[in-house]
Amino acid sequence: MNNEQRDLEWAGAPCHHIVDSKSSDFPELLQQISGPPQRLYIEGNKDALHLPALAIVGSRNPTQGGKQNAYEFAKYLGQSGFCIVSGLAQGIDAAAHEGALDAGAMTVAFLGHGIDQVYPAANSQLAKRIAKQGALCSEFPLGAEPRREHFPQRNRLISGLCLGTLVVEAAKRSGSLITARLAAEQGREIFAIPGSIHNPMSRGCHQLIRQGAKLVESAADIIDELAPLVEHLLQTIEEPATPHASPDHDDNDYQMLLEALGFDPVTTDQLAKISGLTIEQVSSMLLILELEGKIEAQAGGRYSRLQK
Repeated sequence: MNNEQRDLEWAGAPCHHIVDSKSSDFPELLQQISGPPQRLYIEGNKDALHLPALAIVGSRNPTQGGKQNAYEFAKYLGQSGFCIVSGLAQGIDAAAHEGALDAGAMTVAFLGHGIDQVYPAANSQLAKRIAKQGALCSEFPLGAEPRREHFPQRNRLISGLCLGTLVVEAAKRSGSLITARLAAEQGREIFAIPGSIHNPMSRGCHQLIRQGAKLVESAADIIDELAPLVEHLLQTIEEPATPHASPDHDDNDYQMLLEALGFDPVTTDQLAKISGLTIEQVSSMLLILELEGKIEAQAGGRYSRLQK
């Protein structure tokens, strides 16, 4: 069986997608990075790659406090409407994915190998949960082994898909610092959680802070910083789609979305169909409405209006 036949057979299974870089399903933010992938293999909900996203990365051998921080930040930010992106590694990555999943939020795991396998094997059950509630994603062909050089390469996709990258714990020589450097090169925001001067896993974060990363003590610090970027993202999505819109078009869209939402929880897919807006527009607008206290995120990636 040649590679093309293998791809076709894999893509024939439920929730399996192969997205070409020229497809409308290909994430816009990844099209903007240096050396974008030619195609993405996705298992799960491909729309997860179009949500406002934050990367959470860190050590594979964190302290218990570091794991708890990754979990709690991911849970809070997931509940606030962000898709949590990481790399399915042991430690901070796994804790971040779990926090998002437990919040009922979307999470995306970029893999350093073919999507038809899981590495590390200890995260097999976690990978299944992610595929059901978010997406597993890889640029590597089916059957590609988890080679050492693949992981720094996939890190550019973790940072590139996201508005910002949060480093929770990292030693001075760490793959997480590579992700942070790539994020900086891509013009993304970089956040770091400080720690004890006696904890070697805090030294990478302290180094990032000295270099200009934003020190964060709570998830609210990140939301405050990224809210303007989400608004800008919404404008860049809307302007080409509505070149002849009237000046109050944006307000009308928000009102239409609120009316479509109602008080019963619905998904972004349902809202897009009801409102006629794109998934990208709906996802960004929902985050803004949540930040304004007009709606709230529910379990399973659903949203509902708040009664005043």
